[in-house]
Amino acid sequence: MKKRFIIPPVITAIVLCFFLISAKKVQNKTDLSKEIQAYAAPPQNVIDLPNTPAINDFQKQKLEQALNEYFEKAIRNRKIVGAAVSIVKCDSIIFAGGFGKRNIRNSETIDQETIFRIGSVSKGFAGILTGIQVQEGLLDWNEKIVDHFPDFRFGNTKRTNSVTVSHVLSHATGLPYHSFTNLVEKGLSIEDISKKFRTIRPKGKLGKIYSYQNAAFALSGAMIEKVTQKTFSETIQEKIFDPLHMTSASTDYESLIKADNVARPHRLKYRRWRPVAFNKKYYNAIAAGGVNASATDMGKWMKLLLGQHPEIIENDILQKVFTPAVEIPKSYKYYQKWPGHISSSYGFGWRLHTFSNADDNDTYTMIHHGGYVNNFRSEIAIFPKKELGITVLFNSPTKLARTVIPDLENIIKNSLEMSEQEEMLAVVNNIQ
Repeated sequence: MKKRFIIPPVITAIVLCFFLISAKKVQNKTDLSKEIQAYAAPPQNVIDLPNTPAINDFQKQKLEQALNEYFEKAIRNRKIVGAAVSIVKCDSIIFAGGFGKRNIRNSETIDQETIFRIGSVSKGFAGILTGIQVQEGLLDWNEKIVDHFPDFRFGNTKRTNSVTVSHVLSHATGLPYHSFTNLVEKGLSIEDISKKFRTIRPKGKLGKIYSYQNAAFALSGAMIEKVTQKTFSETIQEKIFDPLHMTSASTDYESLIKADNVARPHRLKYRRWRPVAFNKKYYNAIAAGGVNASATDMGKWMKLLLGQHPEIIENDILQKVFTPAVEIPKSYKYYQKWPGHISSSYGFGWRLHTFSNADDNDTYTMIHHGGYVNNFRSEIAIFPKKELGITVLFNSPTKLARTVIPDLENIIKNSLEMSEQEEMLAVVNNIQ
């Protein structure tokens, strides 16, 4: 009787590894498709591999260890009190967690559900929410401000009648830098503030000059209220928060202070962090800076920004929001100092940066914004070509925010890269 030769499962796994690694090498040599013109068409000829996660256990462990070392070092060096981080890869939230304390005076720690104020990262929500109104036929990108606010005046009659929602979303109205931000922070209504625009002489040609605003930008939120006949808070809840199950996101002071798991803002005084009081700034201008959210919420939000929710916002509308509307001049802003930076522009609520990859000189786009309010600091970045999203929320002002996005991009890259031996072990562990 002939003996049957049985191949052990581990040997089978190792052979399979070699096939997978070889396939990956061939794939890496093929040209990458042009950057997501993105989101517009579904991928073609894609083979679905069952049970293939965006990150395996080995990579996850490497990533968590690297993130922990990075933020714990910042805490030891008193650069931050704490931070919440969310990272999305492909269609998965591969990390959501926290580091440090909610309040320096007690032992309560930050986790993925801790709520922060996100400041001007709120502007991205306004851009997307406006796109949803366009999608539903309630607004047009060229909708004129004066048609909804008859008392609006800016420059001469021709200019007054030409300012559109696209101009306010892209900071291209011609209002000088941060005009009337002081009145926004005093709590005046945006409609009342807009009546003061007539006292300002316009700067440059309409739609051609980038000049960052809060008061003018907040008119986008007021426009949404006009066409929906609902408050901005009601509309963002209905169209974004509820469909995405962003259960702790909100847009008001009361929700923030009543939350059980909320980060306290801090300031550095005499080289020691001290908690400061919550304030109500920008809840009168939610579109410009009034959203509260956790790392978990922001992970769900980034999945939408990566095109994972066409049932909420269609891909062509999403692409329009991320289309450059006005160039941001070279002015040594912190993001213009990031490695490989080529140029920056502004879309509708988003900064759009072009970078060059040091490895192969290939270019890629980063969709980005930063935020600051009430001593909270935040950063968000979306990399369509890499199918990657990063959000970092701080409960203190910090210089670390100026580099945290490229720092974490590098950490993620190093954590996801695996040697052939590591890939082999990961496959074997998944099979056993």
